[in-house]
Amino acid sequence: MAGWGSFYRGDGLEEEEEQQQEEEEGAEAVADHRFSGRDSLIFLVDASKAMFESDGDAETPFDMTIQCIRNVYTSKIISSDRDLLSVVFYGTENNKNSADFKHIYVLQELDNPGAKRVLELDQYRGDEGRALFRENFGHNSDYSLGEALWACSNLFSDVRVRLSHKRIMLFTNEDDPHANDSAKAKLARTRAGDLRDTGIILDLMHLKKPGGFDVSLFYRDIINVAEDEDLGIQPKESEKLEHLMKKVRAKETKKRTLVRLNLHLSKDVALSVGVYNLIQKAYKPYPVKLYRETNEPVKTKTRMFSGKTGSLLLPSDTKRAQMYGNRQIVLEKEETEELKRFDSPGLFLIGFKPLSMLKQHHHIRPSQFIYPEESLVRGSTTLFNALLMKCLEREMMMLCRYTARRNVPPRFVALVPQEEELDEQKVQIAPPGFHVIFQPYADDKRNVDFTENVPASREQVDKMKEIIQKLRFKYRTDSFENPVLQQHFRNLEALALDMMEPEQAEDLTMPKSEQMSHRLGNLVDEFKQLVYPPDYNPDGKAGKRKQDSDGPTEKRPKVEVSKDELWSHVQKGTLGKLTVPVLKDACRFLGLRCGSKKQELMDALIEYFSER
Repeated sequence: MAGWGSFYRGDGLEEEEEQQQEEEEGAEAVADHRFSGRDSLIFLVDASKAMFESDGDAETPFDMTIQCIRNVYTSKIISSDRDLLSVVFYGTENNKNSADFKHIYVLQELDNPGAKRVLELDQYRGDEGRALFRENFGHNSDYSLGEALWACSNLFSDVRVRLSHKRIMLFTNEDDPHANDSAKAKLARTRAGDLRDTGIILDLMHLKKPGGFDVSLFYRDIINVAEDEDLGIQPKESEKLEHLMKKVRAKETKKRTLVRLNLHLSKDVALSVGVYNLIQKAYKPYPVKLYRETNEPVKTKTRMFSGKTGSLLLPSDTKRAQMYGNRQIVLEKEETEELKRFDSPGLFLIGFKPLSMLKQHHHIRPSQFIYPEESLVRGSTTLFNALLMKCLEREMMMLCRYTARRNVPPRFVALVPQEEELDEQKVQIAPPGFHVIFQPYADDKRNVDFTENVPASREQVDKMKEIIQKLRFKYRTDSFENPVLQQHFRNLEALALDMMEPEQAEDLTMPKSEQMSHRLGNLVDEFKQLVYPPDYNPDGKAGKRKQDSDGPTEKRPKVEVSKDELWSHVQKGTLGKLTVPVLKDACRFLGLRCGSKKQELMDALIEYFSER
C-alpha cells in the first residue's frame, strides 16, 4: 500500500512546495477576511539632533536605527518579499507627505523591499551619511508626533491591496517629546487611540538616552501591542545594535497560524487555538524562468494528451488507478476525495499522562505549537491558561487526536506544556503554550538487528567518558546557520547591491579543532593507546582484509530469476517481493526499456507477460 502513502504525502517537489506555500499563506485557516492579506510595516524614525549624538566611540542611535532597518529589508527580500515596508522621518526641517504636515518626511512609501531601497538607506550611514542627511532633510524639534502617526495611518489607507497585519515601529531616544506642549501630547494620545481602534499596532523601539529612558513619562499611553503580547512587559532601552535587532525581530517576525481549530475537552466543552510552526526548513529560492528576449517571467502550463490518439485530455477525462495484486483498481475523483477524508478538523482530548512517559525516540518530526485564539471563541484564553498552569504544576501532558485539515489523516499527538521565559532585557525567548509532539504509529517503529561487536573494556569506556565530558557544550539551534544558504544569499545580495565581491559566510558547523585539542590535552593519545595497536597508523592505506580460507577468493554468484519464476510471480501477484536489482536484471535480460523505480520495473514485466 505504499502507493497510497505517496498519494497522501504528494509525490514530487512541486506538490510539497505548494503545500508549504499554502501553509505560509494561511490558506488552511478559518475562512475569515481578517486573517488574509499581506503584512505591512512602517519604520517611524526620530530625526532630531539627539539621535545623531554619540556617546564616546559608540554608534549614534540614528546609525543603529538605519542599520537595523537595512537588516530587516535584506531579511524580508529573502524570506517574504511580498510584505510592504516604509520609512518615515519626523523632526526634519523639510517635509514630504500626502497631508503636507510640517517636519515629517516620507522617505519611502509602503512597497515591496528591493535593492534600490537598501542602497538609498546606505547613503545615510556613517559620518558622510549624517552630513548628507543634514543637507537633504535638516533638523527641527517643533514637530508633532500625533501628525506623524496620522501620516503613517494615511500610508496604510493609500495601499490598494488587502493588509492582514499593520504595524508601526517607532525609533527614538526622547522619552517625553512634548513635555512643554500639552496640546501636542493630547493629539498624540488621540491619534494613538485611533490607530488602536483601526487595528494598527504601534511598537516602541526606544534607544539609550543619557540618564535613562523612562517609558512611563509619555509612551506608556501611546504604544499599543498585539493581542498575544503583554503591554506591561517592556524590554530595556537598546544600547547596542544586537539588542535592537533582537527586539525588532521579536516584533516583526510573522506569527501567522497554520490553522485555527477547536480543542475539544469533551462533547460539550471546547476552546479555540491557533497552530504555529516554530521550526521550518529553509530552502534556496527556486530560479524564475525568463523569456530571453524581454526578461519577462515565463508561465508554465501542463496539458495532458492521450498516448494513443494524441488528443487533448480534460480533467474530467482522467481517473486515478492503483496496482494491487496484479489488478488495476480505478477510482473516481469523488472516491479518492472520500478516501482522504477521515474526520472533521480539530484536536480531541483522549487523556492525560505524566511527562516522564514521553521518550526521546518518540520524536519523528518537528513539533508544532498551539496558542489560544480568543477572536474565534470568547473565553478560550482563560481556559487555555488554566489548563497550562495545571499541566505545569502536575508535570502532565495531554494526549489528543489531531486532524489539521479535512483531507489530512489523523495523528496522535502529545501536548507538552511550556512556561513563558524572558531574558535579562525582558525580551520573550519562549512563549507560554503547548508543544504539539507527533507520536509514532506502530507502523513507524522498526526492529533493527544489530551485529554483535567486541565490547569495550571498562578502562576504554571511562576514558571516552572523560573525552565527552571535556567536549560538552550548550547547544542552541540559533547559533548555527546553514552555510550553503547563507553564502547563496550573500552572493545574491552582492549582485543586487552592485558590491565588488560578496561577503564570505562563516561556516559555524566546522569543528573548532584548536579549542578541542586545547581542552582535551593528552586524553586523545591515551585513548588511542588503549584502543589501537602500537603500530597503528591512521594516515596509512588500509590493507586488504585476508580471507578466512587460504584458497583463491571467489566472486559471489549473481542472483538470477528464471523466466518461468517471473511468470509465476506475475500470476500470483508477488512480483513486489523481488528486490530492485533482481527486477532490473530481469528487465535487462528480457530487453525491456523502463525507468529505475520499482513500480516502473514491475509494470514493464507485467505488460511483457500479459502480451504473451
